[in-house]
Amino acid sequence: MKEKSLRLRTVAFLVAIALFFSVFLVDLFRVQIVNAGNYSTGRVALNSVNSTVRAARGEILDCNGVPLVTNEQVNTIVLNASYFPPTAEQERRNEILAALIALCEAHGVEWNDDLPLVFDVNGQIQYKENADSDIAFLKSRDVLHLNSYATAQNCFDALVETFKLQDYDKETARKIASVCYSLKRISFSAMNPFTFADEVSTEVAAIIKENSAEFAGVDIEVTTRRSYPDGTIAPHILGVVGQLDAEEYEARSTEYEEARADESLTESERQTLALRAYAMNDTIGKFGIESAMEEYLRGTNGVMTTTTDADGNKTSELTTAPIEGNAVILTIDSKLQKQTQDALAAFIQEYRDKESIPAVGSAVVIDVKTGGVLACATYPSYDLSAYYDNYAALAADDSSPLWNRALLSTYAPGSTMKPAIAVAGLEEGVITESTRFRCTRYYTYFTDTVFRCTGYHGNIDVKEALNQSCNIFFYETGRLLGIDRMNEYCTRFGLGQKTGVEVGESTGVLASIAYRESHGGTWYPGDTVQAAIGQSDNLFTPIQLANYAAALATGTRYQAHFVKSVKSADYSETILENTGTVLNELNVSDNTLRIVHEGMHRYGQRMSAFRSLPVEVAAKSGTAESKAKVEGKIVEGLNGFMISFAPYDDPEIAVAVAIENLNSGSATATLVAQIYQAYFSGDTTLDTEQGYNSVLS
Repeated sequence: MKEKSLRLRTVAFLVAIALFFSVFLVDLFRVQIVNAGNYSTGRVALNSVNSTVRAARGEILDCNGVPLVTNEQVNTIVLNASYFPPTAEQERRNEILAALIALCEAHGVEWNDDLPLVFDVNGQIQYKENADSDIAFLKSRDVLHLNSYATAQNCFDALVETFKLQDYDKETARKIASVCYSLKRISFSAMNPFTFADEVSTEVAAIIKENSAEFAGVDIEVTTRRSYPDGTIAPHILGVVGQLDAEEYEARSTEYEEARADESLTESERQTLALRAYAMNDTIGKFGIESAMEEYLRGTNGVMTTTTDADGNKTSELTTAPIEGNAVILTIDSKLQKQTQDALAAFIQEYRDKESIPAVGSAVVIDVKTGGVLACATYPSYDLSAYYDNYAALAADDSSPLWNRALLSTYAPGSTMKPAIAVAGLEEGVITESTRFRCTRYYTYFTDTVFRCTGYHGNIDVKEALNQSCNIFFYETGRLLGIDRMNEYCTRFGLGQKTGVEVGESTGVLASIAYRESHGGTWYPGDTVQAAIGQSDNLFTPIQLANYAAALATGTRYQAHFVKSVKSADYSETILENTGTVLNELNVSDNTLRIVHEGMHRYGQRMSAFRSLPVEVAAKSGTAESKAKVEGKIVEGLNGFMISFAPYDDPEIAVAVAIENLNSGSATATLVAQIYQAYFSGDTTLDTEQGYNSVLS
């Protein structure tokens, strides 16, 4: 009985042992065979590092979907901190950089050399000109920790010592030091890679890839850069991108920190915010639409994860795909823009009055029913494709081709002011449709000053006063109104105010007692009548004149704008839509507008350049005196203007032109007619013979 019990216990024990090992063997099989890959990865993966994958910038298109700014693929050389030797291996860093610099220079590749130290013709190290902020950073604790009075040679010697460059000749040492300085400057890391060269040939890219052991941490990345199908179209409006400067980086970093502090953000929103944050070596819109629409054009960066195993082997995987920036669609019609630019350039060269003064001017076309700018031309101009290559020459050019005259230049508008004064006079009842004032060429209301008209018009009413541009009629209308009532209506037209366009524009000046006194002057009664004909302190931009003409046409003032819509990169989603924003109604009677329109129409009918057009035009020209300093001497001239809209009976667009150094505003009818011809018939071929109006108006 005891033996039988012992045998049973032994069997039970053995069975228990067998079951235990069976479970163990099954688990061992699962670990080593079934899930071998997972456990192997977990065992050997020692660390993972994330690096940034740059997102492409959004494209800019015209109102018809024609590309104006696109992206083209280029090979760039990037230093990747996940593979590049750390600072503890400075000598190895130097070897790689020396070889990389030699390779690029042998193949004519321009690399990013930002060190503010250069050698002069005598081989002496000097500070680079106009690089104060970079020099200060070089001396700072972040790099060399030198006193502010340290010389260029002090800095160079410290660079050689800091980066262990004693074994290199001074030229090579300076080049290597430049890269090391830039790595410090951008806080080089996996998330902040350094772009060594912005564009390299496939040949150089292949050499680097084939010699990856020699060029450890040197990657060839296929990225994008801005490309222009026609860089001459609207360069002042489109703008350019460039590397962030110190102030821009600080401002963007502050914005990021403030946004990140929002506790209501979800984890996904925080991740997106981080991926859209700016690195010090990032690019940003510098001016124009590129700057104004930066928030939409900038893409969302992706993430590349680099994993290192126990043997030091590294593998990289795209863990978050980059998202291209949004597409910005403009109100600009590229065909009309090009035709306007060409017509403007040809007109200025033909009709300029004085060879000693640069021939310059601008033209603006606006949709009167939305405020969308269809064309905005400045002459002289430039090619965006060569902006950085030609910048020094463009900046030194006496004709200032970089200056956006349509939005930034301000002018005394001359007689283009008269329609607004006519509206004010009719609405306030100081004149009626039948009111007549006698023009004898001299306005003698003031005993101490006599103001003149350019013609003898006899008894004249408001419509004919607009047609003949009679100063006497508007002197008297202005006097009866007074400056405050005049300005109430001019303000409704947006004169002396920004139009609201997305890019930079000047405010201008609406002449007033307050403005004069704020500048230490005194307002005299004669200033009121001078203001009524567009003189005195009045200064308006061409785009203000265009928007004023558009408001005259419809009775509604819209916010002028260049952006029609913003869509996702694949056009599947509309992010922003701008169908027009009403700033204010003129709140004037239809009868008042009819009277003023008829006066402007009479003027348009007098212009022979308009007679061949498929539509009738309402217009008003203006001429104002100007002065320019040429070779130390003051040269007097005249500026010519015209505001207009068409068709007269059902307005679609308004056109304003401003030409400096032109002998008569009425001469601009030739140019204005070409713009209308381009818009209404798509053909700029036109009989440009123009009979000049002898009256300066």
